[in-house]
Amino acid sequence: MKKVLFLLTAVAGLFLASCNKQEVTPDTSDDVFASIEASAARTAAVNDTVTKGKCKGKLTSVDVATLPATITSYINTNYAGATIKFAGKDEKGQYVVGVSLNSVETGLLFDANGAFIQTLAHYGKRAKLTQVALTDLPASVGTYVSANYAGYTIKKAGKDADGNLIVGLSDGTNHKALKFDATGKFVEELQIPPHGKKGKK
Repeated sequence: MKKVLFLLTAVAGLFLASCNKQEVTPDTSDDVFASIEASAARTAAVNDTVTKGKCKGKLTSVDVATLPATITSYINTNYAGATIKFAGKDEKGQYVVGVSLNSVETGLLFDANGAFIQTLAHYGKRAKLTQVALTDLPASVGTYVSANYAGYTIKKAGKDADGNLIVGLSDGTNHKALKFDATGKFVEELQIPPHGKKGKK
């Protein structure tokens, strides 16, 4: 009887240890995809014709939580249920915000006080990503990552409207987003905006 109790206790201990291990090392692949979506949103906002024409200087990413109440109020009223993918500020204090609602991407420009100015002209097309299976990535992508990002593993990938590949990496703690062209040639490392995966308003 004592042997049976001991075995049951040991099995229970292993089960609990297994559960605890899973809690300590969760799968972060969803976080990685959110990161590459946010990076695509940032790239689309920075390169939009409206941003280039009406904003001054470099667009700096800002934490969604720090946006003026007038901006979040505008989004709540006009894009109820949308997720903020990216928020940035130019040298004049103007804000550029990318939102996603029902798989529709929209870029918005606000003045320094948070008053709405206009939507971004070509943002929607450039910010949208279609998820790509890792097995469909060109071999050159994996080769580049192995050679230049030791310790990182490709977790998720997406394709933008121009056919470019946005690849999300993780080393278990940190995330990175890389851009490759359609043939798998490295283009650049993208900035991941703060709290890119959050910001549902």
